[in-house]
Amino acid sequence: MTLRPQRPADLALLVGADTPFDDFGPLAPSPYPAPSRLDDAGAYAVVDEQGELAGEVSWHWRGWGPNAGSRCPMIGIWVRPEHRGRGVGAAAQRRVAELFFTHTTANRVEAHTDVDNVAEQRALERAGFTREGVTRGAQWRDGCYRDGVLYAVLRADLR
Repeated sequence: MTLRPQRPADLALLVGADTPFDDFGPLAPSPYPAPSRLDDAGAYAVVDEQGELAGEVSWHWRGWGPNAGSRCPMIGIWVRPEHRGRGVGAAAQRRVAELFFTHTTANRVEAHTDVDNVAEQRALERAGFTREGVTRGAQWRDGCYRDGVLYAVLRADLR
């Protein structure tokens, strides 16, 4: 599995919204690939061992304190249905965390998923993330507030 910047040809395959965990309302497809800079919001294409586009891993930055040193990336992933269950998601999430620790000063990489998304919780744990707790009513999706699970990996965890 490799990560690379998205290409315009990828966009038709990076459609998402095929699981109940994607239901955040209708979104227009982006006409442009996501930025690939690690110091701002962005995304990478996930490519499997055969060179096929398997999905995307994305991120945005959030803060836990008033200074820039308290910021950390929150990652998310979407894997195309035919690539699920093969470990691609776990590998991509671990690799993007390693990239953040190599190329930024982030000390923490977070991920958040629906409390019922057990497959994603397992993938995060295989990627080295630690379950930190339930975020009650944190996410508005499909007409109601939903509980989520917060995961994180620290720089020292991957040494």
